[in-house]
Amino acid sequence: MRWAFILVVVVHGLIHLLGAAKAFALAELPQLTQPISRPLGILWLSAAALLLASALAFVVAPRWFWIPGALGVVASQIAVASAWHDARFGTIANVIMLLGVAYGFLSQGPWSLRTEYRQDVTAALARAPLPVPRRVVEADLLRLPEPVRAYVRASGAVGQPQVGDFRATLRGRIRGSASEPWMAFRAEQVNVYEAGTPTRLFFMDATMKHLPVDVFHRFVGEPATFRVRLLSAFTMIDVKGAEANRAETVTVFNDLCLLAPSRLVDPSVSWEAIDAHRARAHYTRGKETISAELIFDAEGMLVDFISDDRLAASTDGGPPTPKRWRTPVRGYRSFGPRRVMTLGEGRWEDASGGFAYLEIELLAIDYNVLRNSRDTDAGRPGGP
Repeated sequence: MRWAFILVVVVHGLIHLLGAAKAFALAELPQLTQPISRPLGILWLSAAALLLASALAFVVAPRWFWIPGALGVVASQIAVASAWHDARFGTIANVIMLLGVAYGFLSQGPWSLRTEYRQDVTAALARAPLPVPRRVVEADLLRLPEPVRAYVRASGAVGQPQVGDFRATLRGRIRGSASEPWMAFRAEQVNVYEAGTPTRLFFMDATMKHLPVDVFHRFVGEPATFRVRLLSAFTMIDVKGAEANRAETVTVFNDLCLLAPSRLVDPSVSWEAIDAHRARAHYTRGKETISAELIFDAEGMLVDFISDDRLAASTDGGPPTPKRWRTPVRGYRSFGPRRVMTLGEGRWEDASGGFAYLEIELLAIDYNVLRNSRDTDAGRPGGP
């Protein structure tokens, strides 16, 4: 679909060059029976340039595609109207182009969830304190239960700067219930560990029945919000409030355990030892305190995270219901000096059984990238 749309735009743009050639007598074009003046020839040429520029932007800068695309549609339709008898079928291509421009505006424009996500990332960068956090040392691990201590060591955190922020790229699939079809997705996530109230920003591009769906989890201060839009225009889910705050607090701690284990030494986490492979944690973010059980394998790696402090959304429109939330993980590999999971599931379980609603793969992750970029900028002439 993407490349078919680009082909339509490119061919449509190239056809406009015929109008310019006719106006400037550059070629014999018997298929264009109506005369085209030189001023209109410039319009045909401008329309061609704008349409071809929009096709290029669609590939290399999709965030801005809708701007040259909208201008190209307007110029093209005026040109078509000036030679209606010969060019009227160009209106069909312009309608297709207009639909693409409208979606581009809704999905990438100033009121889109994507733009809000980008703005929140920029704001989180502005709040992130300098310099890069201090290095984790063995003394930091003394208050941790032994399996947690072994995990922090195995993750490569000791001797490295504590994670102050990260940006992750993910892909996977998700569904609302055990009976619903899976939706493929790609996602980007940025977490910034500000004192007391860490920020979590998660944006997902999903596909439901071949239609695009935008998903934005936002936890900046309070409250947490969770929004879903079909075709970037139609709101399907808009959740906020106490239940969202608690659920997102569990997720923030899950991220910390799976992707930023150096933060397990923070005073916001208190611990209870269970046995050689399990420990219970109590995590506080702002006004919320949640609990989770962490399970580790013989090599010291975290393999499961279990919490009863999230509510599962109802599939019939009713209130959320209490269920156990689990995230079994595997596939550990190194990203620089740090070693974290790359494959995982999200599962809901209760007395009647359970099901996986999420399957996820970590493609890339960069640590302290926001703070490091600010350090670099601050060292340049004209930097802040």
